[in-house]
Formats: sequence, structure tokens, C-alpha cells
Amino acid sequence: MTKISTRSVTDLLVHVGIILALFAALFLGFFFIYLPFTTNHGQTITVPDVTRLSLDEMQNILNDRDLRYEVSDCTFVAGAQPLTVIQQYPRANAKVKEGRKIYVTITKRVAPMVPMPKLVDMIDRSAVLMLKSMGLEEGEKTYRPDVAKNAVLRQLYNGKEIVPGTPVPKGARIDLEIGDGLGNTMFAIPDVVGLPLDEAEAAIVGSNLKVGTKISVDDPEKEVGTVVRQRPEARSGERIRVGETMDLWIVGPIEPDQ
Repeated sequence: MTKISTRSVTDLLVHVGIILALFAALFLGFFFIYLPFTTNHGQTITVPDVTRLSLDEMQNILNDRDLRYEVSDCTFVAGAQPLTVIQQYPRANAKVKEGRKIYVTITKRVAPMVPMPKLVDMIDRSAVLMLKSMGLEEGEKTYRPDVAKNAVLRQLYNGKEIVPGTPVPKGARIDLEIGDGLGNTMFAIPDVVGLPLDEAEAAIVGSNLKVGTKISVDDPEKEVGTVVRQRPEARSGERIRVGETMDLWIVGPIEPDQ
């Protein structure tokens, strides 16, 4: 066995230096060569961009790169293809280890339901902002003679008037009827007394007026559903303004508006 000569202080220092150098080499080799090789294996994998891809397409791409995925959230996006990736983490082009899990957000198959807001009497711009805040879409705008310029007169879904609070699917398109401010036009009051209710309503709406309150009355001499009185009355010389309402008295029970 070789003995280390320590006959002088210089020899001792030399040997101590050699030992320290060996320890330093081992230390640096462990942390800068061994550990990176064993623990950082696969860090050169670049995360692909999987947004706008279907779940199947995303899974195939991640499998090819030895990456995994987990659906972290599902949300509804109007107009987006169902079960499509809209967000991912880590983001595209990030460097990750082999086997790293990619968290994704996908679009739902079915739209959640939201309550229909009350838009009637609101200014059209405010109504559109309200729709967007509820996750609904602005549909077709039509203008109708009315004194309330740019005010929402009716709100419709699938061609039918919809009552506030009615559940509708998120992303639904809501059509709006809006006043055009031409309600100062005056004309003779139409006479609908004696007409069946449906014909009376058609005549009122056709005159750019609104059907107001409908009141049930008893009159055994008149057929059920006949209009026996109106307000304002169709007197000679009396005139009405476009967009105003007419109240009706009808014989028999009145079915609620749909």
C-alpha cells in the first residue's frame, strides 16, 4: 500500500489540495452531469399547439410526443365545434419533460341555459350589451313606427316573443323589434268593434298600433270572442298616433298571450 509522504508542510498541503480537487470534481460531476442526465431526461420535448383540435386529434399528437393530457375545464363557446380544445397549459412551444401532463379546456356539447333578460323599453345599444353579458347573441333587428326612437319594443327567439326569465340556451340569437321614432304620424282611429278578436288584433297591428289591455265581458247577445268596445273609440274626426295602444273589451274568457 502506497503511503502519502507528509514529511513537510508543503507535501501535506499538496495532498490536501489533491483530495479537495477530487471532491470538487465528484461534486460538480454529480450535479452538472449525473443529475441532468437522470432527472432532466426528456426536457427537450416541445409542447405542440393543440388548440382548435378535436379530442381525438389532440390525443394522437400528444401520444406521438410521449405527453399526457387532462381535461381541466369544460365551457360553452357559441359557434365553436363541440369537444374542441380552446386552451392549454403549458402553452405551445414550451419545453417540458417526457410524460408531462398537458391541461386542456374543451368546449361542451350542450349549451347551458340562461334566463332571458328583460330588454323591452331599453335603448337598443344597451340591450345588445345586456345580451352579450348573458352569453346571448344579437339577432335580426327590425324597425317599427313608434314614438320611442331606438327603444326595444319586442324581444323574440325563434320568431316568437319571449318573456323575461324564460330559460334559453347560451349563445342563442335574440331578435329585436325597435322603434324608429316616426310615431308622430297621425291617422284616423280604426274601428274594430264587432270583429272577432283575431281580426281586430290584425287590423290594429296592421295600422302600426299596439294591442293594449284585453278585458273580458259578458254579453249573451254577442258571439264569444267578439270585440264589443275599444279605447280610444273610432269617433268621427278622432285621430291616433303611430305606435299607440288600443284596449279591447271581448265577450267571454280571454286566452293568455303565448
